[in-house]
Amino acid sequence: MNRKHTAPDGLVIVDKPSGFTSHDVVAKMRGIAKTRRVGHAGTLDPMATGVLVLGVEKATKLLGHLALTEKEYLGTVRLGQNTLTDDAEGEITSSTDASKVTRDAIDAGIAKLTGDIMQVPSKVSAIKIDGVRSYKRAREGEDFEIPARPVTVSSFTVYDVRDAVAGDGTPVLDLIVSVVCSSGTYIRALARDLGADLGVGGHLTALRRTRVGPYKLDAARTLDQLQEELTVMPIAEAAAAAFPRWDVDAKRARLLTNGVRLEMPDAYAGSGPVAVFDPEGRFLALVEEQKGKAKSLAVLG
Repeated sequence: MNRKHTAPDGLVIVDKPSGFTSHDVVAKMRGIAKTRRVGHAGTLDPMATGVLVLGVEKATKLLGHLALTEKEYLGTVRLGQNTLTDDAEGEITSSTDASKVTRDAIDAGIAKLTGDIMQVPSKVSAIKIDGVRSYKRAREGEDFEIPARPVTVSSFTVYDVRDAVAGDGTPVLDLIVSVVCSSGTYIRALARDLGADLGVGGHLTALRRTRVGPYKLDAARTLDQLQEELTVMPIAEAAAAAFPRWDVDAKRARLLTNGVRLEMPDAYAGSGPVAVFDPEGRFLALVEEQKGKAKSLAVLG
C-alpha cells in the first residue's frame, strides 16, 4: 500500500458506510484525494456497507473492467414480508406468517436460485429502461416491466435461520446468508424471489459486500481512516491482482505504447483483459486478445 497525500494513480478500497450512495463516496474521495478524477467500479445500494472500489487519476481507466469481476456478500434475508424496494428501505407491501417454513423448503428454494439463472432486477434500481432509470419510473408510479437477464450465483449459503417478530407482529424468519455472484446480480432480488418461491414474501434487511474480484474487506478503509491517511493501492499492484499478467521486453513495450498491435502468446487467448508490464515492472496497458493480436482497452504507459 502506498501512502501519499497527493493524488497518486491507483485504487482506493473503501468500506462504504450505510446511508451513503456510491456517488456520495466518490464526492467525499474527491475532497480527500484533492482531485476530480475519481470514479467507482460497481455501485452499492445506500443501505449496503462494505467493499467499494474507487479509482484515482489514471486508475479510473480500469474501473469499467474491474466492475465486471465476481462479488461476494454477507446479508440478512427476512422471510414473511415484501417491500416496495425488495429491501428494508421501502415500505412493507405484504406480511405473511413465515414461522411454518421449514429448513428443507428454504434449501430447496435456494438451490433454484443458484448457478446460471435469469433474474429480474428490482424495480427500484439504477437500470435504464428506454433511457430512463428504473427507480425514477417506479417513483412516478409507472407500471412497467424489467426484462430478466442472465446472472451467475456461484454460491448461496444459509448460515443461520432465526425466528423473529416483525414490527407489525408478524412471525418472520431471518436468514443469515452469504452469496458469491457475477456482476449485475441483485441480492435483494434473490431475497424477493426466495420469498416468492416459499409463498411468504421476502426482502433484504442487511447487506455487506466482503469482496470485489481480488479486493477484500481486510484491505478496505473507512472514510474516516482515509481522511486521516489516504491509502492508495498503486496502479501496477492493483492491475496485477485483478488481471492475468503479461511481461514484455523493452522493444515490445515501446511498440505497444506507440499503438502497434502486438502478437499475443496463445496462453492469453480468450482470457479477457490482460495487464501488460514493461521490464521495469511498470504497468503499461490493459489489452485483450483479438485474432491473435493485442487490442488495447486502456493505455497507461
